[in-house]
Amino acid sequence: MTLPRRRWIAHLDMDAFYASVELLRYPELRGQPVVIGGGRRHQPQLQPDGTRRFATLAQYKGRGVATTATYAAREKGVHSGIGLMKAAARAPHAVLLPVDFDEYRRYSRAFKAAVAELAPVIEDRGIDEIYIDLTEVPGVHDPVGHDPHGGVRAVAQEIRNNVRRTTGLTCSIGVTPNKLLSKIASELDKPDGLTVLTEADLESRIWPLPVRRINGIGPKAGAKLELLGIGTIGELAARPRDWLVERFGRTYGRWLHDAAHGVDERAVVTHSEPVSISRETTFERDLHAVADRSELRTILDGLVGELAADLRRKAYRARTIGIKLRFDDFRTVTRDLTLDDATDDALAIRHAAGACLKRVDLSRRLRLLGVRAAGLSRAAMV
Repeated sequence: MTLPRRRWIAHLDMDAFYASVELLRYPELRGQPVVIGGGRRHQPQLQPDGTRRFATLAQYKGRGVATTATYAAREKGVHSGIGLMKAAARAPHAVLLPVDFDEYRRYSRAFKAAVAELAPVIEDRGIDEIYIDLTEVPGVHDPVGHDPHGGVRAVAQEIRNNVRRTTGLTCSIGVTPNKLLSKIASELDKPDGLTVLTEADLESRIWPLPVRRINGIGPKAGAKLELLGIGTIGELAARPRDWLVERFGRTYGRWLHDAAHGVDERAVVTHSEPVSISRETTFERDLHAVADRSELRTILDGLVGELAADLRRKAYRARTIGIKLRFDDFRTVTRDLTLDDATDDALAIRHAAGACLKRVDLSRRLRLLGVRAAGLSRAAMV
């Protein structure tokens, strides 16, 4: 008799996502307290000597709130949702940057595509987090050395590596048998962390945590539990199910008991409508944009033709066309172009892809080329 495979669910959370995207744009700010939440007037100003002058919280006047902050700013008590005037009192010298949601959405699409290359069963939970079902990913159940969970650890690490190669950003991943525990685990070793837990780790890693670390226990329930003398997940787990039902109702009381014991049978829910459609190829040898121009043009034309055929077959049109390049140093670059009208026409896609290529430094040799269609809508049926 074949035993069922252990279920492995990952929760991936990007580290200080908005702030990290801004640090890619302004690398001179790395290691400094930076707060995202300003308006256009807080745009950095380029100086005659080529440096940038940044606004600081000390100069801020208004009623805005922080969208997010770097870890250096968080150490000074500045966090998402805090009023910027209050943040200024705690960290007056912190740099203040405006929000740029278009850029954050672009990086969000990029990191999710990087994950999907390795593990396609994904539940989108927002701009900076996803759940991933790793159960059927090849190699995930293979032990590595004396580590019985070495396979899933290696797969999760490769996902993290691919996100970093693609975006330049770090993420933290928690991997456990279910979504509830994985959500908790992804926070345990932030930033840039990887945590793999099983039910055997409940007592040592989960039960000492505050009850509010369980996703689904809000401020009101947390306050009520505190009044009942329950501060940790372990203390919640020690209470009988009937005792919790009596005080919190049948449904929520039972859920509290299950959650404290790490029980969660929810599936990773994927959506039937694709976010994007892409075609890519890795070359047998690295190609140069000048020396191998003709060969690259032929490859690109072929990928575009395949992508256009995919769109027509699935009855989609795309507003955004993008390209993906991986260089011989394994650095990955993407560029996107949003069109005035959605299209499934190969010529229009080829023109947009060519425009994207012109925005990339092609001095290094290439090992991969891809074309992507996003912003999908259903084509009119005739």
